[in-house]
Amino acid sequence: MAASFQIWHCLLALLLLAPAAQGQLSPSFYARSCPTLGLIVRATTIRALLAERRMGASLIRLFFHDCFVQGCDASILLDDVGSFVGEKGAGPNVNSVRGYEVIDQIKATVEAVCPGVVSCADIVALAARDSTFLLGGPTWAVPLGRRDSTTASQSLANSDLPSPASDLATLISAFGNKGLSPRDLTALSGAHTIGFSQCQNFRGRIYNDTNIDAAFAALRRRTCPAAQGSGDGNLAPLDVQTQLLFDNAYYRNLVGQRGLLHSDQVLFNGGSQDALVRQYSTNPALFSADFAAAMVKMGNISPLTGSAGQIRANCRVVNSS
Repeated sequence: MAASFQIWHCLLALLLLAPAAQGQLSPSFYARSCPTLGLIVRATTIRALLAERRMGASLIRLFFHDCFVQGCDASILLDDVGSFVGEKGAGPNVNSVRGYEVIDQIKATVEAVCPGVVSCADIVALAARDSTFLLGGPTWAVPLGRRDSTTASQSLANSDLPSPASDLATLISAFGNKGLSPRDLTALSGAHTIGFSQCQNFRGRIYNDTNIDAAFAALRRRTCPAAQGSGDGNLAPLDVQTQLLFDNAYYRNLVGQRGLLHSDQVLFNGGSQDALVRQYSTNPALFSADFAAAMVKMGNISPLTGSAGQIRANCRVVNSS
């Protein structure tokens, strides 16, 4: 009896210590193969945010723009090389998506400690989580074990990433196509509690929309001229209240008709998400819990696992055969 009890305990210990089975993501995937991974990502992300706090929002957005095109496979990190066309030049990404250098820094440090083990896709997922937490938001266990793509798709980046001018039905459809619910959409949009957007993305909102607070529109018009091509790159905070703090002020802005993007304000405009926006605006704990759950869910979009894909040595290029 005692012997069988000891055998059972040994089997249980082996099960707990073993890496995740092929095809499954697990927070403990690198527990033995790269135990310092979490510390490296956290330390590098802290340095990046100390240098520029806005970078946290950029790293979260990088994760979103990666996962919505081919799944969470680091395809967005691939540079245009020779005849290879990546996703960086796609309309939603060009002169807009940032944070590539931070991922490079993390990858270089990880490769020095655990060469050929950790994917760029997992680094992007971890950096997004750490950025959220370091700016005052929730944390969560990130399922790991993704591998990196050998392909990218500029056409899918142009078609699958929602536009800042999208209406609610279009957003619900775009997120639904990725297996995300309307509730996930509304929670993930809360990432706009931090970061900035360019004038060209909200010009139509502040000059043409009627469901906008007049004082807020006037404030934004000061630095975003009406003429297209004039001040297109001028930045404004997505959250007029606490632009560098991850909180639920974004939803209070929506209730007050102070959403910066058209695609923000459609979440609170007499439609299906109004009630949830009101809940998030008064219940930060509910928002935090739903945001964390939705980030995990988004991170599970079509990952490459097992022997699919590769572990890139340099996140910007496919490994040479």
